[in-house]
Amino acid sequence: MKNPWKILSTREIYKNPWIRLREDKVITPSGTEGIYGVVEAHPAIAIVPITEDLHTYLVGQYRYPLNTYSWEIPEGGGAPGEDTLDGAKRELLEETGLIASTWTFLDTMYTSNSFTNEIGYIYLAEDLIQKSPEPDHTEDLQIKKVSFKEAWTMVLDKEIKDALAITGILRAHTYLSARGRLNF
Repeated sequence: MKNPWKILSTREIYKNPWIRLREDKVITPSGTEGIYGVVEAHPAIAIVPITEDLHTYLVGQYRYPLNTYSWEIPEGGGAPGEDTLDGAKRELLEETGLIASTWTFLDTMYTSNSFTNEIGYIYLAEDLIQKSPEPDHTEDLQIKKVSFKEAWTMVLDKEIKDALAITGILRAHTYLSARGRLNF
């Protein structure tokens, strides 16, 4: 389908190592002139680690923008030009201390496509080895190992609200169920 938007001009409003905010002067699909703010971001990367006995790891942390504590799957931002699988491996080790020898790409998702170009990449990590976590200086993380069924229930009970975590757990459920590893 043809893009109904026309960009007249664009200017950078703000930039830091994680995001860039730009403002575009546009002609809207209805033909009127307006502005559109876009947050440009590096890829978001999320991992559902699964043990042989069907446990997973959740990461708890305080999320500054929402002023709330959040339970999530291991996730973070990809570095500029970094392969998303390499980013997934880095994030899993960084946040949980886990190294996986089997990786499965589960899906991509648009994290909030009304104002950002950020795309989320979701992976399943299996055949895990435990090492020491290497969190970023900005992270104060709590790691919790739970059965995959408990994580699934936390999504259904709306205890997990993070979009990447919800999508990752749902996609992992579909993947594992299709292979006869889950019966719920």
